[in-house]
Amino acid sequence: QQQQQQQQQQQQQQQQQLGGGPSNLAQTVQQGKSPGNFPVALFQHVLDLTNSSKREDALLELSKNREDYPDLAPILWHSFGTIAALLQEIVAIYPLLAPPRLTPGISNRCCNALALLQCVASHSETRSLFLNSHLGLFLYPFLNTICTFRQYEYLRLTSLGVIGALVKMDDSEVISFLLQTEIIPLCLRIMDNGSELSKTVATFIIQKILLDDMGLSYICATYERFSTVSSVLSKMVVGLVERPSVRLLKHIVRCYLRLSDNNRARDALRNCLPEQLRDNTFTEVIKEDPVVTKWLTQLLLNIGNGM
Repeated sequence: QQQQQQQQQQQQQQQQQLGGGPSNLAQTVQQGKSPGNFPVALFQHVLDLTNSSKREDALLELSKNREDYPDLAPILWHSFGTIAALLQEIVAIYPLLAPPRLTPGISNRCCNALALLQCVASHSETRSLFLNSHLGLFLYPFLNTICTFRQYEYLRLTSLGVIGALVKMDDSEVISFLLQTEIIPLCLRIMDNGSELSKTVATFIIQKILLDDMGLSYICATYERFSTVSSVLSKMVVGLVERPSVRLLKHIVRCYLRLSDNNRARDALRNCLPEQLRDNTFTEVIKEDPVVTKWLTQLLLNIGNGM
């Protein structure tokens, strides 16, 4: 209870710093003031998010300049109606997902909204608020699409970026929440059928889940779960023989290495680890990356197949 009171006090202080509400924020912009040393134009764009006629331009400008303002996330979260406006952009295109009727323009607009949510998901002050709101679940329909058109791929990739921003922080609370959702099968399907970039981000998410003790225990709790993950990883390794990608291979090897920390999984890997990781298939590919080389060497030592 005391922790909740502290969080509420912090939120109230944050809201006061940002103008304390829609009318105060509007007055601040009209007066040419800039709380927190942010440009007045930035606050105007945030205000415009709640105006349907100005929202598209505001989404574009904020998304384009978000990296220039590390503390944009608290402004977005605490400004009245802003998160609701972003959520409107997301749910508005659900009817266009199946049958596929999504245009590139509509996809780009939604991706700009998702990029702002990624800011919120990655910021230390708003990450827990974002997680506890369960807003991330509204992205799952995008991850569940199978259409290969570019506009759908962008939507999947940007949605993966939001989840990736959450897991990047190595927070067990994040992993605990994700394990209660369908994120693992959704990521595995993308790893199986997505573009190289989407496969890379999806594999990174699985890697981060595995690196958490809770995540490793969950995936290795049954042979079915382990086998499903291992089979997808194996298929990707085979695919990399023809189209090598050091970045993707790095995440795959790290997943296997982490799996080898579990006794039952290590025993299983002795039989199901792809032959391409045991021989010299990727020697030339990884020779410039000592980290991957080290991980692969350790993996083979762990399963009793030293290089």
